[in-house]
Amino acid sequence: MQESEIVQKTEKSWNELTKKVLDWVDSIVLNLPNFVLAVVVLILFIIFAKYASKLVDRIFRKSSAQDSIRTVSVKVFKVLIIALGLFLSLGILNLNTVLTSILGAAGVVGLAVGFALQGTLHNTFAGVIISFIPKLQIGDWIETNDYSGFVVDINLRSVIIQTVDYNLVVIPNSKIVDSPFKNFSRTSRGRIILSCGVGYESDLQKVQEITENAIKEIFEQQPGESIEFFYTEFGDSSINYQLRFWTSVANQGDVYKAQHKAILAIKAAYNENDINIPFPIRTLDFGKNKFRSETLEVRNLKD
Repeated sequence: MQESEIVQKTEKSWNELTKKVLDWVDSIVLNLPNFVLAVVVLILFIIFAKYASKLVDRIFRKSSAQDSIRTVSVKVFKVLIIALGLFLSLGILNLNTVLTSILGAAGVVGLAVGFALQGTLHNTFAGVIISFIPKLQIGDWIETNDYSGFVVDINLRSVIIQTVDYNLVVIPNSKIVDSPFKNFSRTSRGRIILSCGVGYESDLQKVQEITENAIKEIFEQQPGESIEFFYTEFGDSSINYQLRFWTSVANQGDVYKAQHKAILAIKAAYNENDINIPFPIRTLDFGKNKFRSETLEVRNLKD
């Protein structure tokens, strides 16, 4: 190849490169206003989403909607506004084909991610369901999945409860939806159940009257409520019964406090009326007969 041909090809390549660069510069200059406008629009939508979500949050706080619904609704509202701003910005840049490609790619990626993150998506949808359950709110005391405590947060992934020892337990939403849970805070009154026993020599009718009177003095029963007393079985050393009564209960601690007061009152009433609460007695046999015979043998030897 001659030197002149090399020079010509080099010049041609350089001219093509220069032309492309100039075309890019012209395109950037021509589209610069649209680019700036698109950025401004996106920033404005982000700012608008921030303050609009705060306004929606205030509206929900003034309404009777529960906190979990408010939290999820505010987050979804904010994401939708920002997404709308992104679509408008791409439209300003005449990137409709790019937008279509992004949506198509998002669909494919979403399908793949859906298969890969089935558990996570399950928790997310379960979180939405939980947020709209009126029987479960932040601040409630619940028992579920072998844990009990106050609900301190409900998000799209998990429910966080604070146990009595002030530790935080994170329970996936799917576990809450798929398992039963007991909510102490949804009712202002609860029934307390106690089991005890009295000696076989006791006057059972008198025991029932004394027990019910002891409970009535410290736990007022509202209309429609009553104290229930049932003898349940003949035990090994006692005749056992079950006692049920109503009181104000908002969490497990209230249950323990009520049981504590009831036990003190019942025991004091039984002491005043000489009612025995028997307990099992074990007799240990150390082989007394054998020990006595060995002692006699030792004495005979000494004699």
